[in-house]
Amino acid sequence: MPTAEQRIPYAVAARELLRNTLLDGASHELQSRRWSEITMADIALAAGVSRQTLYKEFGSRDEFAQVLVMRETERFLDAVEQAVHAHLDDPSRALAAAFDVFLTAAADNPIVRTIVGGEGAEELLALFTTQGEPLVESAVERITAVMLAGWPLVEPADAELLGEALVRLAISYAALPKGPASMTAASVAKLLGPYIEHLVADSGA
Repeated sequence: MPTAEQRIPYAVAARELLRNTLLDGASHELQSRRWSEITMADIALAAGVSRQTLYKEFGSRDEFAQVLVMRETERFLDAVEQAVHAHLDDPSRALAAAFDVFLTAAADNPIVRTIVGGEGAEELLALFTTQGEPLVESAVERITAVMLAGWPLVEPADAELLGEALVRLAISYAALPKGPASMTAASVAKLLGPYIEHLVADSGA
């Protein structure tokens, strides 16, 4: 049974539930509508709360969009981490599996589908491109941590260098797909697999 110290305070749990409900409402709306057509009132209605509650929690539509994109990115990275750790004995295969799971999830994600669709997605696209620095930095930090956890003897600077290349490639392929996810993943592994194998081999030596 959890101790009092381990329990999440009610106020924190309630706020997290509210934020996720609002973000889920937006994701639901994106299944059938463009982002440009969805108002804050629509999101509040889908979540079953007032528009005032939505604005109190997020402040603005731009802030809401950024949090929405960051949450989805974290979900992608959770799947990537699992894929990497399932193949730690084969770094090149881990790379292919990570790219495959990321691109497959991206293809099914309403936010990414909206961006790929183009029209009416300029606000969301900007969060991956011209205004994408926070997202890229966060993703690079997470991917670097995943690699160092799996192969702890790899030099942090090398892991970060590879992490940034992988993040930028992943965003590019997700926004502009080319062929099946598995084929893209295999191509990336063919290109960068020898590099990560070299890093892991050198660290082991």
